[in-house]
Amino acid sequence: MFQFWGTGTDEAKALVDAVVVRSTENFNWTFIFILAVVFYIYWTEIKNKSFEIVYAGLALYGVHWLYEICNAIICKIWGYPLWTVSNESTTFILLIGVCWELSMMFSIAGMISFKMLPDDRSTRYFTKGGTKKGISCKLVGAIEMAALFGLFESFLAGTDNGSFLWVYKWWGVLPVFITTYVPFFLASNYVPDMEPKKRKRFLIGLWGLDALLLVVLIPLGVI
Repeated sequence: MFQFWGTGTDEAKALVDAVVVRSTENFNWTFIFILAVVFYIYWTEIKNKSFEIVYAGLALYGVHWLYEICNAIICKIWGYPLWTVSNESTTFILLIGVCWELSMMFSIAGMISFKMLPDDRSTRYFTKGGTKKGISCKLVGAIEMAALFGLFESFLAGTDNGSFLWVYKWWGVLPVFITTYVPFFLASNYVPDMEPKKRKRFLIGLWGLDALLLVVLIPLGVI
């Protein structure tokens, strides 16, 4: 039921080799419904002037896209990505490691994480009689969400239809947790409280880099 590391088997490699990026063969109308839901969520937060929540969503989603681009580059160089999805498990594969449904989930994951923080985001845990500084609730929240997502990914990796595929034997729950999900949720939990100019530079720089890499690398056939 759960798979904690890549198998390195020929079967797993064959499933990855069969992945067709940006094919519409499995396309269906859930694509449009999911897009409408995400649009509604963002527009509702914007209309309510809940801009911190929007920043949280954009911060994580921008980091997500940077990781997916890097994963696709790894695939181009070494033959296999760190992670990917099977054709049968999705309606549309955007890049070798991410499908439409997962990408749309990540577009709101940062919002969810930020909303789960205490109302007072200066709260610190594990303080002792005021003598210890403790740990920021934003850091604790990021670690908790990263652990939850890592565990769920291990479930996906263990599904019979190859919903999520790990090929390399050294890649699995622990490296995913540390190198991927912790940075994701650190971005969503910390960026909204940045000084406005720094936050603006971070988001513009991040999304600008994502856009530049996509515009350049997709036509070149790299990703």
